[in-house]
Amino acid sequence: MMRSSLLVVGAVVIALSACDSGPDPVQYGPNPDLPEPQRGLLPAMKIPRPANWGNDRPRVPQGYRIEPIATDLRIPRQTLVLPNGDILVAEGTGGSAHALRPKDFIANFIKSLGKTSVKGGNRLTLLRDADGDGTYEARGIFADNLNAPYGLALVNGAIYVANQDSVVRFDYRDGQTEASGPPVRVAELPSAINHHWTKAMTASPDGRFLYVGIGSNSNITERGMDAEVDRARVWQIDTQTGAHRPYATGLRNPTALAIQPGTDQLWAVVNERDEIGPNLVPDYLTAVREGGFYGWPYSYWGQNVDPRAQPQDPQKVASAIRPDYSLGSHVAALGLAFSTPAMGAGFAEGAFVGEHGSWNRSTPVGYRVIFVPFRDGRPAGDPIDFVSGFLNDDGNTRGRPVGVTVDPRGALIVADDLSNTVWRITANQPQPAATSASGEGQSSRTR
Repeated sequence: MMRSSLLVVGAVVIALSACDSGPDPVQYGPNPDLPEPQRGLLPAMKIPRPANWGNDRPRVPQGYRIEPIATDLRIPRQTLVLPNGDILVAEGTGGSAHALRPKDFIANFIKSLGKTSVKGGNRLTLLRDADGDGTYEARGIFADNLNAPYGLALVNGAIYVANQDSVVRFDYRDGQTEASGPPVRVAELPSAINHHWTKAMTASPDGRFLYVGIGSNSNITERGMDAEVDRARVWQIDTQTGAHRPYATGLRNPTALAIQPGTDQLWAVVNERDEIGPNLVPDYLTAVREGGFYGWPYSYWGQNVDPRAQPQDPQKVASAIRPDYSLGSHVAALGLAFSTPAMGAGFAEGAFVGEHGSWNRSTPVGYRVIFVPFRDGRPAGDPIDFVSGFLNDDGNTRGRPVGVTVDPRGALIVADDLSNTVWRITANQPQPAATSASGEGQSSRTR
């Protein structure tokens, strides 16, 4: 009876939502088209329902192939390629925020329709391809009883894990298949409410610092500013002492972080705010400036004021940094990895972005992995579909990409938290292996 009532509610939501079936404005790149905000009784809410792959697989570019290297996982989120080629998979789910408004209750129901029914593992699973043939024949639990693990990094002989409430450390030696002891807590992370629970993480090239992304506790401060203390920002954490400081602020939900190879430059993908239209506000890829402010909640895409945030702060708005590259509105980017020449000439310089997919527009967007080409160290050109075909002809979806990781030997690793699969994409012709310019402290998604 309860489920029937919820289905009726969902139908009413769709009926009352603003129509957005027309073509999107041009929203890719450094100068996206930003339409006027649209505010109605309810935003559009429609999510593709889960479907099976059957004999199908995601589509990849000509000259590449894709294989599932692990299935029947328990909500895989992010992965880490270890020096010997083993892959760690963070599995789990978190969050503890309660609905504040009727629209929150409805939104939570709509989102639930697009999720797996599998319970989160709250663990790290290790995959091993002992003979290097691309088949990961060994699989085991490296560590369990974690609290919604998400971000991963290998630094100076230790594996760091960003749970939803803390960063913890496991000592690690090359080839180890399971943790030798319980995790050591390095730093507490903001976890009250946890509207956005994922804690993205990467490490500085010298291994001295961890960078952790901490999302906001609301869409646009509807829980009050007290709930946003230490939220919507990137922390810099000392790996030895656990001491932290804000590295950049005003980032509504920084869901993936990576260091650009050969540099010290931190980059992030950020999920922006909702409820002002199907084409606002663009999620984005950006270099993260130390001490920079990126607008949330007072403004978006630089100095575009959001009047819903009260009281306003004109000085903050004036200082807001314009992001580098728009990915389009509501694509829900959750993965980021810089490429290497081992991925092939057409994808040698740029960044892969995993797009989990929209729930808050009537025409779905995202549900793919894109490649953003770079030139001279900056994004240059339109995104290219690298892994697609998740949406089927019936409007349902077989998978939802989350984390993406580039294996230096020439493979893209994609975590799919709907089909509970880890996919591996390689070129048909092997490419020269990449060499790390950053050493052991390299990004968790470029190892």
